[in-house]
Amino acid sequence: MKILLLAPHPFYQERGTPIAVDLLLRALSERGDEVDVLTYHLGEDRNYRGVKIYRIKPIFAIRSIRPGFSWKKIYCDLFFFIKVFTLIRKKSYDLIHAVEESVFMAYFFKPFFSIPYIYDMDSLMSMQITDKFPALQRVAGILKYAESKAIRRAVAVIPVCDALAKEAEKLGASRITVLKDVALNHNHTASTVDKALDLRREFHLNHPIVMYIGNLEPYQGIDLLLEAFRHVLQDHDASLIIIGGQERDIQRYKRRSQEMRIQDNVVFLGPKPIAHIQEYMAQADVLVSPRIKGTNTPMKIYSYMASGVPIVATDLYTHTQILSKDIAVLVQPEPAEMAAGIISLIRDPARGKKLAQKAAEYVKQEHSYEKFKERLFSIYEDLEQYGKKP
Repeated sequence: MKILLLAPHPFYQERGTPIAVDLLLRALSERGDEVDVLTYHLGEDRNYRGVKIYRIKPIFAIRSIRPGFSWKKIYCDLFFFIKVFTLIRKKSYDLIHAVEESVFMAYFFKPFFSIPYIYDMDSLMSMQITDKFPALQRVAGILKYAESKAIRRAVAVIPVCDALAKEAEKLGASRITVLKDVALNHNHTASTVDKALDLRREFHLNHPIVMYIGNLEPYQGIDLLLEAFRHVLQDHDASLIIIGGQERDIQRYKRRSQEMRIQDNVVFLGPKPIAHIQEYMAQADVLVSPRIKGTNTPMKIYSYMASGVPIVATDLYTHTQILSKDIAVLVQPEPAEMAAGIISLIRDPARGKKLAQKAAEYVKQEHSYEKFKERLFSIYEDLEQYGKKP
């Protein structure tokens, strides 16, 4: 099958959607499809059998783009739109696989070129935009209507979680298959810690380690986490390790930890390669996900579950559609509640070990790369079976 995959973000970068696209390309390459990828000018090149990567060339090259909706993305999407037109005019594609906002481009060009498209849905865009820019709430209905039009015309919608599947159904999707993310650390065990990655040795840590991994966008709840950790320190000596984030966000939260007078117990490591993440997680006593907004399940949760380390997460649907009280400690998104959850695991490591073992067993069975491939292949085979072009 000849596929045009639209990935309107930096690629490859080690963050949510680009990681998901990398998994997608690996799987399609193994399936034997011929794939052209259109992406932004930013990111590292990657090689896959049968895959060719095209990049936009904006007049003024932007050096960095944060996750989520932004004016920088709108600027880059203007050049992305032009390049989509160029590619589909010159080449013959059986299918467009549209990620994020590129679904609107696939929808726009469908009447002119009759190319069916799949919508790879990793967020509810109308909600994401109005959350980022509250002033746009007055046009939220228009945004949702536009989103529903694109969803209805897709030959298939593949949301990353159950919550988004429900939203897609409400907006009129005709064929929905949930394609959940996978744990990125199934094949990375860390029975011993490389001296170069040994956090206790490097930072002279003698207390339990609480660890967060991910970007530092407001919806991730880092303010909540810092406030909760201040409560933890009133009861128990501990260290908080935060991995990920852009430099300006790191500096902002460093200042916040100083204002809270907890800076001596908080370490900001910045971004780290995925290849090392399991080794870092293995050193933690508790992994935390303090997310306060959103509906899609954070990708890190799957790797958290595979790590063998107990999890504390906010008791919100973003987490509970995958986590339960049998495999994690779920708390209300309040500092005292989160602190209590963390302290309970520090005081009772045997309970934490049981939760972690159950989580690891579950994710191995349901969210491995092999399961991801099986579900993706089924989606494509289903389209072929029903006589769509493809």
